Amino acid sequence: MYDLPEVAEETDALWRGLSFRLRAAGVEGVPERLQRGGDPCELWRSPYLLFAQTCGFPLMHDFAGKLTVVATPCYSARGCDGPNYRSLIVVRADDPRSSVAEFRGAVAAINSEESHSGFNILRWRVAQEGKAPFFARLERTGGHVSSLAAVRSGRADLAAIDCVTFALLERHRPSAVTGVRILEETAAAPGLPFVTATSTTGDELRLLRQALADTLADPALSDVCHALLLKKVEEIPLGRYEMIRDFARQGAVALSPAPKPS
Repeated sequence: MYDLPEVAEETDALWRGLSFRLRAAGVEGVPERLQRGGDPCELWRSPYLLFAQTCGFPLMHDFAGKLTVVATPCYSARGCDGPNYRSLIVVRADDPRSSVAEFRGAVAAINSEESHSGFNILRWRVAQEGKAPFFARLERTGGHVSSLAAVRSGRADLAAIDCVTFALLERHRPSAVTGVRILEETAAAPGLPFVTATSTTGDELRLLRQALADTLADPALSDVCHALLLKKVEEIPLGRYEMIRDFARQGAVALSPAPKPS
């Protein structure tokens, strides 16, 4: 989910380390190369899925009960705390408004309604301000990088950006975050989990978890992990992700249409 072109080489190196350990442990059919492109939903639906990453929103909604969580990564980005992460609400650097409340009636850039970090948590946050609807319009961009561009260009006034994406861009593509500032950090939620198909056996799941932990702890891959902001993984109960559903329920009112006059 964080496969920027600038870190594709490091992502490939991480997979080589993981796939080597899986093959050495006797897991069959482990691909030597990562599969990129295509519809991620089709990938997540595949009964042959060995290893992928998903957002917590589809995990708890359209794909509830259809994926098995391997582990949750812990990143070193601002806004991360162990396996939890936040979004950063960003605005143009020269925008004088200093609080979320002042953006009532503004245009918000969102990457997708199926994204927790780019939509669900922003919807929840503005619901705390009361009196729906909050935004005048949503600008759908398809991705965090495009949402940042929409804010920078003035097509939108603010956006919620996954803090790991923001940190990777700061490090590897600083031009993408030039001209914006962080207005606020959102509430935290469990990060984007590594997942496998529900058809993966218990033994295979155990091997996946061990191989993943060993790969991230490999001193030979320390520079790779540093570039990807990856520290380690943790196994957390699936129930921890229920808060994403709670955010969705509580935030739904923020974008409700205004009541018609009687």
